[in-house]
Amino acid sequence: MTQDEQKRAVAAAAIQHIPIGSIVGVGTGSTANYFIDELAKIKHKIEGAVASSEASAQRLKSHDIDVYDLNNIDDLPVYVDGADEITENLHMVKGGGGALTREKIVAAVARKFICITDQSKLVNVLGNFPLPIEVIPMARSFVAREIVLLGGQPALRQGFTTDNGNVILDIHALQIMNPVELETTLNQITGVVTNGLFARRCANTLLLGTDDGVREITF
Repeated sequence: MTQDEQKRAVAAAAIQHIPIGSIVGVGTGSTANYFIDELAKIKHKIEGAVASSEASAQRLKSHDIDVYDLNNIDDLPVYVDGADEITENLHMVKGGGGALTREKIVAAVARKFICITDQSKLVNVLGNFPLPIEVIPMARSFVAREIVLLGGQPALRQGFTTDNGNVILDIHALQIMNPVELETTLNQITGVVTNGLFARRCANTLLLGTDDGVREITF
């Protein structure tokens, strides 16, 4: 199977985890886009969706799926999203598309987080993919200096502004041996909105696209 075929396969498999009549949390990125297209096939069976980015909201609306404000939702049974890296412990690096803060908020609300990825995203140790950090613009240089002290090499994502009006620093040269600890440490730096480590609230289930089909990992 090609990478795109694996993405399509896990997107289709995720539909089996969607409760009838529910509002569905929807992530951002290429694999999430495949999921939105699959969700459109059962839109008559769900109430609507909560989107983690403006781009995903627009794609949902293009399929005539109602998009809800998270503040108006009492219960979100499931959130489906991809990852840039994930371990067998279901710790993730996310934010390659720049939507990490809203993704983290929706994931925090959801009772179940289902990660859908192709097999290239499964790693033993996080950190090969640069770790995104969303930063208040006036704190950019300060946060970068603090990250250097932690051993990282920060690079400003040029020409990019998040949906929240902030900037992204992509952190290179990190081997993330303790993702829960590092997630907490980075979030305590003044000026950081949040970082792309999803370890404190990791996925509940991984649907992994492989050459042999979809593999399900629950931790």
